[in-house]
Amino acid sequence: MSRFPRPGRRPQDPAVAELVRAAQSSMSRRALLGAGLATTGLAAVGCAPPEPPSGGVAALELPKDLSDTEKLVRWANWTAYLDYDEEKKVYPTLERFIKETGIQAEYFEDIEDNDSFYSKVAPQLRAGQHIDRDIITMTDYMAGRMIREQLVQPLEMVRMGNVASNLLEPLKDVTFDPGRQHSVTWQSGFGGIGYDKSRVNAEIRTLDDLWNTPELKGRIVVLSEFRDTVAMIMQSQGVDLTSDWGKTEFEKAVDVIDEKISDGTIRRIKGNSYLEDLKSGNALAGIVWSGDLFILRYETENPDWEFVIPESGGTLWSDNMMVPITSPHRRNAQRLMDFYYQPDVAALVAAYVNYVCPVEGAQAEMEKIDPELAESPFIFPSTEFIAENNIQGFPGLTPEEEVEYSEIWARVVGN
Repeated sequence: MSRFPRPGRRPQDPAVAELVRAAQSSMSRRALLGAGLATTGLAAVGCAPPEPPSGGVAALELPKDLSDTEKLVRWANWTAYLDYDEEKKVYPTLERFIKETGIQAEYFEDIEDNDSFYSKVAPQLRAGQHIDRDIITMTDYMAGRMIREQLVQPLEMVRMGNVASNLLEPLKDVTFDPGRQHSVTWQSGFGGIGYDKSRVNAEIRTLDDLWNTPELKGRIVVLSEFRDTVAMIMQSQGVDLTSDWGKTEFEKAVDVIDEKISDGTIRRIKGNSYLEDLKSGNALAGIVWSGDLFILRYETENPDWEFVIPESGGTLWSDNMMVPITSPHRRNAQRLMDFYYQPDVAALVAAYVNYVCPVEGAQAEMEKIDPELAESPFIFPSTEFIAENNIQGFPGLTPEEEVEYSEIWARVVGN
């Protein structure tokens, strides 16, 4: 795997790759979600989000923490990203947190994608306004941006014993947040292809298969996060994401999306709400996130939803919990983060969301819940699984590249 960045590009961050190497070697919720997951033929991963701020904690003006008198924490997260009881309409582990701590926890599926959420809250945070959220959950590159812009608070790791003990060792020191002063990993996951195999006459193993299957024309959704959608197209065009590539390769991949929108192949470019298109049947396939497809199987009671790592490769990312700079409930937020780093709690979440678990000891706890899930490469991936499937992280961009590539992508998303 090439490790030689071109001038201006930061080297690949080994943190995500090491997460996978450190994860215990090993299918969605119980048997329904576990059957028939395809991972066809596919270089280890690296992600390098923006570098951290040069200023220190002393430069931040923190609000008075009211956690002792206001037993409340509000958490913004993505859709289908926490264990949920359909019958009782509650989040079981969150209910357990409330019972054990006396802190009222309110949970919001606020995040459609990183850019739209950032655009919504960043102006308020800069203005010193409380956004009524005490935890936000952002992907590595956006977490790095918010840390750099001093929009989140430092964490008191001395008060977070479970995190200190159980965060997988490679994740304890990442380039976008050295020493984990501002963020804690929530989950990691893969980008790939999802489709309802009962609605097509052939297996889908490549992006060309996705675009050229007649039954799928006009019924394909792709992710608005270009670090997944564009990255996978680049891989299909022979680009090693860890190598020396630039605007030319990025634009070539974006042109494919533009073409597929124009000819009616792609129905929509969407954030997390793409799941609704798949649930309703308006879309039958797409570029998707791994855990979402397993949840789709469960919620629709349709075992024919298939998640596939394309033959050319897939993507890997991590999402991180952080405390907004204006939150008055930092210590309540820290208690909630720490709660989810108990291995038994982490295993319960992983059994539902089926994303890569960052908690040491969770695999052993998963064996007690569901031995089959304890062997799932989508929750506890091995080094071999990552390498064989050419799963890569999108590299870090310079601030100039970030602006330029985002503008290119925005023109297509706006079509």
